[in-house]
Amino acid sequence: MAVMKFGGTSVGTARAMQQAISIVAREEKKGTPLVVLSACSGITNKLVHIADAAGCSALDEAMALAGEVRSFHLKLVDELIKNAALKAGLASTIEQLCGRLEMLIKGVDIVGELTERSRDMFCSFGELFSTTVFAAAMKELGHNVAWVDARTVMITDDNFGFARPLDEVCEAKVNQIIRPLLAKGTTVVTQGYIGATKDGRTTTLGRGGSDFSAALLGAWLNDNSIQIWTDVDGVMTTDPRLVPEARSIRVMTFSEAAELAYLGAKVLHPDTIAPAVQKNIPVYVLNSLHPDAKGTIITNDPERLSGMSYEGLVKSIAVKKGQCIINIRSNRMMGRHGFMNELFDVFSRYGVSVEMISTSEVSVSLTVDDKSFSNELIQDLKSIGDVEIEHNVATISVVGDNLRMSRGVAGRIFSALKNVNLRMISQGASEINVGFVVEEPEVAIAVNNLHKEFFSAPEDHAIFETPAGSR
Repeated sequence: MAVMKFGGTSVGTARAMQQAISIVAREEKKGTPLVVLSACSGITNKLVHIADAAGCSALDEAMALAGEVRSFHLKLVDELIKNAALKAGLASTIEQLCGRLEMLIKGVDIVGELTERSRDMFCSFGELFSTTVFAAAMKELGHNVAWVDARTVMITDDNFGFARPLDEVCEAKVNQIIRPLLAKGTTVVTQGYIGATKDGRTTTLGRGGSDFSAALLGAWLNDNSIQIWTDVDGVMTTDPRLVPEARSIRVMTFSEAAELAYLGAKVLHPDTIAPAVQKNIPVYVLNSLHPDAKGTIITNDPERLSGMSYEGLVKSIAVKKGQCIINIRSNRMMGRHGFMNELFDVFSRYGVSVEMISTSEVSVSLTVDDKSFSNELIQDLKSIGDVEIEHNVATISVVGDNLRMSRGVAGRIFSALKNVNLRMISQGASEINVGFVVEEPEVAIAVNNLHKEFFSAPEDHAIFETPAGSR
């Protein structure tokens, strides 16, 4: 069996849904799949705007946006469904969901406060809409399909906005509700991203959590593959918007994929890899627009990796914009213990995640998201040293298995960057990442130079594939 997760762009239009259904139909010939869907592209962002408007008592704005959500999904139904009775029933279900959304808007408006719990409820509607339409479209085409509310199986803690699943409870629910349907040959369609507490309150797993949902469900079912269907031909050598010549990577290890996800690669959610690693389930990153493209296989299987060795060279280049450097200088660092503990305690108190770090005897340079810190945090940092902030920078990370142990690679990296002003350099604690910081205007130059250096040699071509759309 396989878990098939389709992202927002893969179900964002009637045509995209039809394509996704054809991909599911192809998989059904091999075994009964579990299908996990995101909200249609753009809908979650709209729901967040609705929540914010309701919380600010902008009732008219919130209701107008809700009307746009209704119109979008009713149009989707009209384009997808031909059977009159099925279309009428589905339209009625959409109206019921929209009615509940509007009731929530009015409730938050009356109370005058938007809580994280309420925000999760707003955001949950996107996946409920998309899966309801998708399952109905499959039924009309004759598929044996069951729609399952993820909140009956994805049982989480009450950390609204970033809930974590209760593994043992979830696995028991999956075995009780989903596994029997799959065993009978019924394709199951369910939602990613959303769950519920033990007492039934709706939660979300955080933005991008649909990948995480799919990986967890695959691990609990002990499936033989997890398929992440998106709008690019797998994990790319770098962002094709920066480098049009970027290619898809045929195979990579779990550690490489996890590193890329945390370092800013957009194809995978950072949490996706962990459940797959635990059960050693291969993850396929595939393109729903070009389903015959080979995509990327993420695995630790020695047989699959053996024919794709690249002798430690660079596998991909990740970029994370919107960063800033915080430099802290203090003579208290020299020859004394406890300073770093005191420093990171400040970031911990404010809930700010440090991305990259470099140290000397009397200074520490680190990067954080430019929107994540406050003036209060900076004042606390000034109590332990002199603080300097550099805005409008980006981190660039060169990733490849066993990179640190490969002779000459560091020289090639910095030779390619000889015309770029490096603001900070950091060797990853793992052996697969070398990172540095540049000013945002120089990102394109730096990434293009690195890509040309490492991905133009003929010997590297065996592990890459030209994207289907450019053939």
